[in-house]
Amino acid sequence: MKPETWSQKLTTQNLKKTTDEYVHYVYFLTRKFPREEMYGIISQLRRAALSVMLNYIEGYARNKEKVHQNFLEIAYGSLKESKYLLHFSLTEGYISKSEYKNAIKSAEEIGAMIWGILKNLKSES
Repeated sequence: MKPETWSQKLTTQNLKKTTDEYVHYVYFLTRKFPREEMYGIISQLRRAALSVMLNYIEGYARNKEKVHQNFLEIAYGSLKESKYLLHFSLTEGYISKSEYKNAIKSAEEIGAMIWGILKNLKSES
C-alpha cells in the first residue's frame, strides 16, 4: 500500500472521529427503545453501526489495497443497513424526527468519506 498523503490522513482521522460519534449516538438512542427490542432492533442496529467502524479499522490495518477495499465495501454495506434500521426506528416511534435527522446526517458524511476512499483505492489499482 502506498504511503498516505496529508489529505488522506486528514480524511482518515475525520472518518474515525465521525464514525466513533455515530456509533456512540446509536448506542445512546437505543438505550430508550422498548425492552422487548433488546434482541431485535436494538441488537441489530448497534451491531450494524459498530460494524462500520470495525470493518474500517480492520481493513485499514491490512497492508493490501484489495483487502482494504473489501473491508471498506463491507463497512459501507453496514452503514446502509444501519440507515435503514434508523428509518425503521423512526416509523416505529422509537426515535424522534430530529434524532433521526442527526443520525442520518452523520451517516451521510461517513458514507461520503468511505465512498471517496474507495474511489481513490480503485483509481490507484
